[in-house]
Amino acid sequence: MLPIGDDNTSRRTVPVVTYALVALNVLFFLVELIGGEAFIATWAFVPSRFLANPAGDFFTIFTSMFMHAGWLHIGGNMLYLWIFGDNVEDRFGHAKYLVFYLICGIAATFAQLMFSMGSDIPNLGASGAIAGVLGAYLLLFPQRSVRVMVGAGVTEMPALIVIGLWFILQLFSGIGSVAAASDTGGVAYMAHIGGFITGVVLAFILRGNRVA
Repeated sequence: MLPIGDDNTSRRTVPVVTYALVALNVLFFLVELIGGEAFIATWAFVPSRFLANPAGDFFTIFTSMFMHAGWLHIGGNMLYLWIFGDNVEDRFGHAKYLVFYLICGIAATFAQLMFSMGSDIPNLGASGAIAGVLGAYLLLFPQRSVRVMVGAGVTEMPALIVIGLWFILQLFSGIGSVAAASDTGGVAYMAHIGGFITGVVLAFILRGNRVA
């Protein structure tokens, strides 16, 4: 079940921050491809390295948010950001939305850190920040229609179902990864969960009085 679009008829502003974030992620990924493993080792967030020298590794909290493990990783993340970010930005306003996005990304990084303190595996990706966007969208627009691909067809579903199922999958996968106590890399499910919950909480605070 892959989201491919949503209802933007109530959007009142041009989502310049969302567009800029997509562009910055793509640009950073291209630089990452050129820089190779050395670039990833320097600018990704490595839990054990950060805990050993928080001040020296501080900027990786932010740079890691704009790095990706491959074309499929960045493609999926940017698709979700493109579909769901514009309406959240429209509700919050540009400046608040940017701060919101960064806070969700930071919270996601530290949520993952809590479960992988001794790991020397680089953590990278915008997934945690985008999970926060999904959490905000779910709270603000639960009944908003989302177009999804199911098999070879396209159908419309409420955001509550589309994003709700996504979160349930992350939750069970995260519990499974903690139970397995493995540190072999892969998807940082706890970052997704942490970012999502942060997004819901911040959206509750920032949502204002406008009706979806």
